[in-house]
Amino acid sequence: MPPELTLDNLEQLLRINYLQQLLFELQEIIATFGLKLFVAIIIAFIGFRGARLLQHTTQNLMRKAGIDETLVSFAVHLTYFGSLTFVAVIVLGHLGIQTTAIIAALTSGFFAVGLALQGSLSNFAAGVLIIIFRPFRVNDYIEGGEVEGTVEEIQILTTKLRTLQNIVVVIPNSKLTNEKIINYSSKPYRRIDLVFGVSYRSDIDQVKQILWEIVKAEPLITHDPPPFIGVLTLNESSVDFAVRPYVRQQDYWTVWFNITETVKKRFDANGIQIPFPQRDVHLFQAR
Repeated sequence: MPPELTLDNLEQLLRINYLQQLLFELQEIIATFGLKLFVAIIIAFIGFRGARLLQHTTQNLMRKAGIDETLVSFAVHLTYFGSLTFVAVIVLGHLGIQTTAIIAALTSGFFAVGLALQGSLSNFAAGVLIIIFRPFRVNDYIEGGEVEGTVEEIQILTTKLRTLQNIVVVIPNSKLTNEKIINYSSKPYRRIDLVFGVSYRSDIDQVKQILWEIVKAEPLITHDPPPFIGVLTLNESSVDFAVRPYVRQQDYWTVWFNITETVKKRFDANGIQIPFPQRDVHLFQAR
């Protein structure tokens, strides 16, 4: 015979039934949301990989089309971050969050973030101006933002320069557009300004002849435009000669060091002195 149904037994049965129903609903929620979460993770993984693939594809197509490397770098970064934003909206929408609410939140968030990140927005706007007006390009040697070096990359907010010491310096774009930019690579040839001082006892014509011989013997110096050599200044202790040849951009420092070393050797071989600063001191005996 079944046990007698008492009040305690009834409460225990109701409690067990409630727990079973709660466990069933919990399993149903976990199964439904877990499936959505699993699918969302797959979508995010595929989306991120697709954003990378789109980034590389855009870069390769633009380079094959012969588009300037400056514009390629900027467009690639913009494409990648735009793709990530699109993937994030899809993932959140799949999880049941209203995409219209997401877009509205992003729009209002952009205004709030824009007020908080005015510097970043100005850097973005400066990056757009750099792309449009092109005061410099990738691989140009420039001086700007109190730094000089070779432009390695122009990003959405910053520009990377590699200095002569092989150090990478990251400069905000707004700092470049708000200050003076010197582009040493905008022309195919660059003039080297060298100054050599000799003693007043030296023969000026002989010095000029030696300097011309050195310049003509240097194969990296171009003769169109032609070099210039002449007396620059009559200093207190020396006669200064200006030597101004033109070279290709990539040969600038090579020619600079070659000529400086050769001038010292030729002056020594011909007895031409490079004077040190001198002063005449007169002593008077106090009476």
